[in-house]
Amino acid sequence: RPNPLPQDLHIHSVWSDTDSSVVAEQTIALIAAVGHARICGISDHFEMIGDFWDDYRAEVAGASLRVGMEVNGHEWVPAALDADCDYRIFHCWDRDADYRALETLLADAKPVIVAHPNALGTDLERVPPACLVEINNRYIWRCDWHAEYGPYVERFRFVISSDAHQPNWLNQTLARHAAAELGITETLLFEG
Repeated sequence: RPNPLPQDLHIHSVWSDTDSSVVAEQTIALIAAVGHARICGISDHFEMIGDFWDDYRAEVAGASLRVGMEVNGHEWVPAALDADCDYRIFHCWDRDADYRALETLLADAKPVIVAHPNALGTDLERVPPACLVEINNRYIWRCDWHAEYGPYVERFRFVISSDAHQPNWLNQTLARHAAAELGITETLLFEG
């Protein structure tokens, strides 16, 4: 495979079955076969997979991919903490309870990635510096990334993701362009 990406940890599959953006072709087997990133993880929406966690975890790990989850706000944190995973992606809406939930997630010692803060209205001033901040291909073009992320380049470590819901989204072209313009060095969370 020519020049795979270093890392992509924000990818959805058909396990996120009520997400209307996910297509039937976006299977874990296809994502694993494409091999577009050296470090690759699946992070389906926890509210859609929590009741089937053991089966989900087994399928993702069985494909030799990192096991993640995307947690949609503080309401889902207690259940998410009971599910064994490699990392968590968190929707930090601009709510006091969500900022407090970040501290709770960090106490579990698994990497915590703040998902597309520009799309959720996250106040990065309120995010603990131990969190990683995501720049993803799905949303980065929807903001002035110099204004949104520039002031925080020294405060946070960053990950670059696709937020792929469909096979043709398995890329990071715009996210990598924005990161390069900001002078961000990507943090790799696992060995590839």
